[in-house]
Amino acid sequence: MDLNNNNETTENQKPSNEISDATVNTNTPEATPAKKVKRQATPEQLSNPFHGVKLVQILEELVAFYGWQYLAERVKIRCFMYNPTMKSSLGFLRKTRWAREHVEDLYLDMLDEKKAKEKS
Repeated sequence: MDLNNNNETTENQKPSNEISDATVNTNTPEATPAKKVKRQATPEQLSNPFHGVKLVQILEELVAFYGWQYLAERVKIRCFMYNPTMKSSLGFLRKTRWAREHVEDLYLDMLDEKKAKEKS
């Protein structure tokens, strides 16, 4: 009888070990995050002047090219007029669509001016 009891206990232990192994196993699809597949950019995206350019980069280039005073004259927002900083300007531009559109238009104008200077 002892043999049967030992066999039963080992049989009972096997499923419990399998369950604990399954919970410890980190190779399950639920445990590992899915990898992002990078796609190639389309020609339309590559021709877009805003493709791959962050708002921070746009504002930095505008400030370097024009300066805060010119930006304040062209886009009437307080964060450009009074004590301008990158942090306050970026916060406002991210929240306010019309202001961001004005800044993006200025960026396009700046790119056109740079191309014109390169040609001449």
